[in-house]
Amino acid sequence: MYAKQYEITLPADYDMRIIRERVAVGGRVLDDRAGLGLKAYVIRERGVDDSPVNQYAPFYLWHNTGEMARFLLGGGGFQNIVRDFGRPVVRHWTGVACHPGPARAGLPRAASRRLVPIPADPDPEGTGLGLAARIEREIQELRTLARHEDVHTAALAVDPHHWQLLRFVLWRETVTADPAATERYQVLHLSTPGLADLPSGPTW
Repeated sequence: MYAKQYEITLPADYDMRIIRERVAVGGRVLDDRAGLGLKAYVIRERGVDDSPVNQYAPFYLWHNTGEMARFLLGGGGFQNIVRDFGRPVVRHWTGVACHPGPARAGLPRAASRRLVPIPADPDPEGTGLGLAARIEREIQELRTLARHEDVHTAALAVDPHHWQLLRFVLWRETVTADPAATERYQVLHLSTPGLADLPSGPTW
């Protein structure tokens, strides 16, 4: 499993109805895309959920890296973003764990992201396993969070270049139980062609 997200920050006076219309018209194009677990068409609106910006920030979970590369580099869809907004930075993370939540059968309306640095954990025994212990704690925390009645899907991933940890959660209506979230989003559409192929638990 691989996570991917790009963030298109828009002017403060940007009419977000343009993005809503864009997703309403074209959002279903990936509903049957091979290799894709899910794509959440998410936005942040200035002044909503304490967001300081207007932003279009689609989030993906892929289970096939070849198809992920085709989408990004082989004319498989990303060219539309480049055409309309320029080429944004694309963040990507190696999947660590994913869990379905009790609200998996419904359509989520909200999402949360927690993106934090992974500190160099103490390793008093000199085993080099401080990082593994930290990730195991995060996996357990994700499993607990995923049991919340309003969770659709909860995913954990890591960027080993910048040593950052990502937790992305889809929620039924609002972000009700994740005070550690660093960003909160509205979900305009969710494509789930390979939802059943995503892991249920750690990826190893």
